[in-house]
Amino acid sequence: MAGKEYAKEEEFTIICRCEDVILEEIHSFISRGITDMEQLKRLLRVGMGPCQGRTCSALLAGEIARTTGKYVGDIKFTTFRPLAAPIKLGILARGESHD
Repeated sequence: MAGKEYAKEEEFTIICRCEDVILEEIHSFISRGITDMEQLKRLLRVGMGPCQGRTCSALLAGEIARTTGKYVGDIKFTTFRPLAAPIKLGILARGESHD
């Protein structure tokens, strides 16, 4: 009995803190055959918060591997798309535009 209770509680483990995505949501999509990290990112927003997946990408890949029986190394990670491009302070100080 305790094992089943633990398994239920485990489903509420937060995988993506930024977007508040729990393990149960990830399992729901994996059980429907969606095992691509890019698709899961689009459907659940996992990895789209302020950390841009730095915290949750490895957790998500590990869970996909564990659930599907694949090796983590065989799972394609998402494309990193930063929210903004860095600019040099000198450009800001001179008031120049940055394209």
